[in-house]
Amino acid sequence: MASAREYTTDRIRNVAVLGHGSSGKTSLIESLCFVAGTSKRHGSTDDGTAQTMHAPEEHAHSISIQLTPTYAEHLDTKINLLDTPGYLDFTGEALSAVRVADAAIIVVSATSGVEVGTERIWEYCEARGIPRIFFVSMMDKEHADFEGVFHQIKDRLTEKALPVEIPVGEGPDFQGIINLFSEKAHLFKKGTVTGEYDEADIPERYQDQESQWETELQETLATTDESLLEKYLEGGHISREEAIEAMARGMARNEVFPVFCGSSPLTYGMRALLRKIVELCPNPAESRPETASRPGLDQEVEVHATDDETLAALVFKTAAEPHVGELSYFRIFSGKISNGMEVVNASDGATEKLNHLSVPMGKERHEVPVLHAGDIGVVAKLKHTHTNDTLCTKERPVALARIEFPKADIAIAIRGASRNDEDKLGEVLPKLHEEDPTFSAEFNPELHQTIARGLGELHLDVQFERMARKYGVRIETEQPKIAYRETITAKAEGQGRHKKQSGGRGQFGDCWVRLSPRPRGAGYEFVDSIKGGVIPNKYLPSVDRGIQEAAARGVVAGFPLVDFEAECYDGSYHSVDSSDIAFKLAGSLAFRHVAEKCRPILLEPVIEVAVVTPDEYVGDIMGDLTSRRGKVLGMEPNGGRTMVKALVPEAELYKYAATLRSMTQGRAHHTRARAGYEPVPEHQTQKVTAERKKELEEA
Repeated sequence: MASAREYTTDRIRNVAVLGHGSSGKTSLIESLCFVAGTSKRHGSTDDGTAQTMHAPEEHAHSISIQLTPTYAEHLDTKINLLDTPGYLDFTGEALSAVRVADAAIIVVSATSGVEVGTERIWEYCEARGIPRIFFVSMMDKEHADFEGVFHQIKDRLTEKALPVEIPVGEGPDFQGIINLFSEKAHLFKKGTVTGEYDEADIPERYQDQESQWETELQETLATTDESLLEKYLEGGHISREEAIEAMARGMARNEVFPVFCGSSPLTYGMRALLRKIVELCPNPAESRPETASRPGLDQEVEVHATDDETLAALVFKTAAEPHVGELSYFRIFSGKISNGMEVVNASDGATEKLNHLSVPMGKERHEVPVLHAGDIGVVAKLKHTHTNDTLCTKERPVALARIEFPKADIAIAIRGASRNDEDKLGEVLPKLHEEDPTFSAEFNPELHQTIARGLGELHLDVQFERMARKYGVRIETEQPKIAYRETITAKAEGQGRHKKQSGGRGQFGDCWVRLSPRPRGAGYEFVDSIKGGVIPNKYLPSVDRGIQEAAARGVVAGFPLVDFEAECYDGSYHSVDSSDIAFKLAGSLAFRHVAEKCRPILLEPVIEVAVVTPDEYVGDIMGDLTSRRGKVLGMEPNGGRTMVKALVPEAELYKYAATLRSMTQGRAHHTRARAGYEPVPEHQTQKVTAERKKELEEA
């Protein structure tokens, strides 16, 4: 295993590289590392040689599916680059990167422009408040349109976007960039492989355009500082050094977001971007302090990126690697870590020893003796530590804010393809959740199914492929069953009498029961109205148990009957033959006799769905929800997007996430929350009853 250089906090930059799927994130990172000289090979996503895209599932689907850290070294600075998936099914990985980054590069394709993934990751960065750089990629591709993409950024993301580079030529004619800081053209040398260029005066045909953008740049930067504004208003020119400092200040306050451009495969624009990352993005000490809690104490403390404070490091990713075991990736928010150091997991107080301390570079790891505050590292074989845990010292335990992962929005039932696969499921599924917290699975004893949940069909497909590859477990899928319920809608009463004589001691139990409906969600209640001891008190709990057991088997279609009151008001007993079991059977008989007279109905689980969509799709979404027997509760417009809320039967939401994405070109998303149970329409009741009868016969 190779060793890596040691960097202090002021020489570290942590940058998440984000964007819509296929916008060029992985290619950009590959090119930056190659031009910086950190990577000796200029890999490619097309032939599967990119260092941050190494999982077999990524090669099979030709997309990034996991967060992968690497780094580039430039201007005596270590730039930690966090490659992220752009497809919404893998949103959790992007959120992890945003949580531990101090800045972000938003990659936007010069041909596709701002897409739904761009909008979503912009929202994540807004919530975190980190400085951002835009990079317009693929400037060498046919139909590249820098100005058109820039206006999309302004219209759909932020009015504060500002070019600091403009292209010389577009598409196959792309040959350079004009740097608005230096007011010089960088004309790239064809045939070179690391982005070499000649610096030249601005070509005449771009001088008016450059002057316009340079004036806007000067005006914008002047507003970031009173002395600069005074200088500018007096006719002075803001120098390159002053402009860089002003831009860094403006970015830190989210007042300006610079826009760069280039071509990653050609390495055009990489040198300028590397330099600006170092000059404009904050080092960890310049970023806002973190707030941490003290375990067991009602106390919060600020955590600063300095070696002088005690350790606080957040584990933001866990991966399992053959022959190595679990790898824990962490960001140090305060203090420093040395190889062989003992630390404490704030979640449970367990002690861990950090052996083979390393920095990640794609699938490779480079060992280091020490990592300073703000850096990103990886260590293997921690026994008690998982994603979102905080590593700290025993003397000052602290817990950092956790990554807020999105809730799964689709579910599917799975079973092992063979008996051997089925036996291994319980062991393997928690391991998949450990690597990807947005995936979960649990056995539902009521439905007798193992239900897997994820963020999309592709997300689940990838998890099942990973399960087969890593653990040799193959599965089959089916639609999840619905946990229906039954209830009664009218009051009725009747007798349950159990009498049996079999030579010796007999069995006798006799009770009169009145059943009444209760409000939805009120549950079950047993009422003792016995007078005069016609049933001894010791037998009444048995009547109660008999009623509950019979109710669990239902009346309409064999589903549990809920929300009713059972009142035992009369009965009789035998001094010798009565027993607990006799009265339990009597209670069960009474329930079955009476429940059928109480107009029982079938209930189905109802989900409150909240769909956030661009306004142009509201009509389609409402129509689709109505077709799913949904009841629209209302709409909440908000700046070009609308939240549509509706109550929808769970049975109608199978694969809804895929339908929603198709309907809105992926630009809408939804959340779900259980909202209780509602009566099933008569025609649906007949269908469900028939299916349930068949299922029970086959069981």
